[in-house]
Amino acid sequence: MVKKIASGLKYVYLGLMLFFLYMPIIYLIVFSFNDFPTVGRRISYANLGKWSGFSLDNYLRLFTGDSVEPLLLTLRVAVVSSVLATLVGTAAAIGINSMKKRSRSLVLNVSQLPMVNPDLVTGITFMMLFAFVNSLLVKLGMSQMGDYVKLLIAHISFSIPYVIFSVMPRLKQSSNLLYEAAMDLGCSPTRALWKVVIPDIMPGITSGFIMALTMSLDDFVVSYFVSSLSSTLSVHIYSAAQKPYGVNPALATIIFIPLVAMLLIVNLRRIRKEREYEIQNKKVKMKNGGR
Repeated sequence: MVKKIASGLKYVYLGLMLFFLYMPIIYLIVFSFNDFPTVGRRISYANLGKWSGFSLDNYLRLFTGDSVEPLLLTLRVAVVSSVLATLVGTAAAIGINSMKKRSRSLVLNVSQLPMVNPDLVTGITFMMLFAFVNSLLVKLGMSQMGDYVKLLIAHISFSIPYVIFSVMPRLKQSSNLLYEAAMDLGCSPTRALWKVVIPDIMPGITSGFIMALTMSLDDFVVSYFVSSLSSTLSVHIYSAAQKPYGVNPALATIIFIPLVAMLLIVNLRRIRKEREYEIQNKKVKMKNGGR
């Protein structure tokens, strides 16, 4: 009886946890299709709790209003910074994995600092760095860095550690014998790395890319300090929230849906590969049993 009650409480706790985690997101998605009232010549998003009817106008306004430029800039920065951070982070993880134990532990601990460092400190640090660099460029008679370049450098910098710590577990699971076998069969080090090591750690690389993309899309503090007001979508939403007309809920939903789609694609691909691996193992066992 006690075990049944404990088991029931466990599921109740899990249900409440999932409810509090996902209910705000579901609420946001539902009300992104709400037909908000018009105040004067503008749409008022101040009252998010009143349902006025189903409408797709909120999504149509994303591509006609002042949120188009921040949305496109956010997507450009996220994609480019994620690709570059994945390349740099994967190369760094391979190099770290080949180090000796003491050196590897030291470098991993140093690489972990940007992940535990508060976003506020990181944002202020980048702001001071770019202010110094811009002043130096002015003295040299060169043009200052634009918002896009500053955002790109900052997003790549804080995304690299997430890629490293996503690739490292996969490198620990893989065997160096595959790389050495490829070298023995005549492959150059670069070709062996590209044809053997990279395909073997591809799940970790994919996870690192998704982490970097998520961190870039989700970032607010660093983008707020290193760029001008209403540059990225998160900063634009923050500035719009200070105004009496409120924030279009479709702005956040339009970013959330692609991330969920990517996660589903990656997970379904992983499940399919696991099933193929299980089927292959069963076939091998059946052949061995037949012998």
